[in-house]
Amino acid sequence: MSPLPVVTFPDAELVAVTVLRAALNPGTYVGTEWPEDLLPKLQDGVASVTRGGGGVVQRFVTEDVTLDIDVLAATKGEAHDLAQLARAHLQAAEGTTVDGAQIYTVADVSLIWLPHLPDAETTPIPRYVLVMQMRLRARPATP
Repeated sequence: MSPLPVVTFPDAELVAVTVLRAALNPGTYVGTEWPEDLLPKLQDGVASVTRGGGGVVQRFVTEDVTLDIDVLAATKGEAHDLAQLARAHLQAAEGTTVDGAQIYTVADVSLIWLPHLPDAETTPIPRYVLVMQMRLRARPATP
């Protein structure tokens, strides 16, 4: 048995999805992947959270996780507003505990206009990519 503590870190994607599902309009699709039936969901908006590259771990204590949040909607303005709302709710989650995960800090990295072009024959779908960083507290590993 190791004399060092054995810890795990919370699933940052699940933490962010939980925050956004509780805060955004119930019609907004929030998940970790784009919905298969994307086009009809654009009316109420889509927010898809994935763990991005990079991350810093303070051994046995915290992990800084980069989150990429694809925000899609029917218009550029609606996508922008939804991205701003998602950003605000994630920032407001700083200092809270979500399903046992302690959120120490939330930092804004960038907000990028990046329309999605499914193919050359269709109109681009309005999309912003919101990049944020979340610092989460480690917890003792369970068998």
